[in-house]
Amino acid sequence: MITITPHMHILLATYPVDFRKGIDSLASVCRKVLCSDPFSGYLFVFTNKKKTSIKILF
Repeated sequence: MITITPHMHILLATYPVDFRKGIDSLASVCRKVLCSDPFSGYLFVFTNKKKTSIKILF
């Protein structure tokens, strides 16, 4: 369970991500596309192409 606080930053990817990607590939997307450090404590939210599922990197 992830506790969301008022001070937590949530970054949502605006384009779909291939859900076959693992944690290392999603961290790479955070660095290259979102220009953020995946170890910053932010919540990174990714969706699939149909927008029926989400993956959260924390």
